[in-house]
Amino acid sequence: MYLFRLAFCLILASGSALAQSYSNGPAAAVQGKVITKSEVRDTVRAQEQILMGMFGATDPERMKREIAETRANALDALIDRELILIEFAKVGGVIKPQYVDDQINNIVREAFKGDRDALVTELAKGGMSLKKFREMQEKNIVASVMKAKKAGDMPPATPKEVEDYYNKNVDKWRVGDQVKISTISIPKFTGEAGASPEKQRKLAEEIRAKVVGGADFAATARTYSQDSRSEFGGAWDWMPRTELDPMIANTAMGLKTGGISQVLEKETNYIIVACDAKKLGTAPPMDKVRGDIQKMIEQEKSKKAIDEWMVELRKKAVIRKF
Repeated sequence: MYLFRLAFCLILASGSALAQSYSNGPAAAVQGKVITKSEVRDTVRAQEQILMGMFGATDPERMKREIAETRANALDALIDRELILIEFAKVGGVIKPQYVDDQINNIVREAFKGDRDALVTELAKGGMSLKKFREMQEKNIVASVMKAKKAGDMPPATPKEVEDYYNKNVDKWRVGDQVKISTISIPKFTGEAGASPEKQRKLAEEIRAKVVGGADFAATARTYSQDSRSEFGGAWDWMPRTELDPMIANTAMGLKTGGISQVLEKETNYIIVACDAKKLGTAPPMDKVRGDIQKMIEQEKSKKAIDEWMVELRKKAVIRKF
């Protein structure tokens, strides 16, 4: 159900551009086909709403990263879709009307409990007709079909590929990791005149340089850090990896014992992490996760094939960004 709601939200948001007359100049042109600013803006807005619903309450840091990535890549994603549509037309491709009917019927059934009039009503709110909605569904189906074709027929993962992937990513399956860390926290906002997040970031970088250069971490933490562990030299007790903030946990586990992280940015502060010690948990035997690994390798191969195809399409096309 979620996938159908997602598809509907994205298409409906793109269609709302029809009801807007402001800021609707060209954002890009692909082989002469214009992509408007409002199309980009509304697509981004819809994806932001979805990301906020998915991660806003549970993982705000991930939400911020995903939103930033969405904003950065929105125009390129629409350009890529247009390139695929052009390629589809070149090979004389045709999408059977039944495929589009089936997709719309699935959306009506899953997202609107079978009420087709409810779908039409929601489309009207965004200034989109059912005909326009159908056209946009067809474009998305074309893009999916063409990508699936390029990603198909990938060779199966070899035993050596499976073994290498397992050894490189064993922490994905390992459970029971524990880590002992020390931290130095520098607030972004101090309330002092002239202070700013940029200046605080610079301060954090200077402090990190001192520690990396040989300054005692504990003494430095007592001087500069502003969190609950500063009086203890920034030191924390042993903690299960799963109980730490994911960014801090992943950073600490990725360091060698005694290693110092880069400056990490959180919502309200900058953090420097030192890995004092770590205890690795246990991972299942490779044979128990072999099936999962094979699927992951196949997905990576498929993605690589699609990415390489898109690079070739961009090289051959005339693309202008305004």
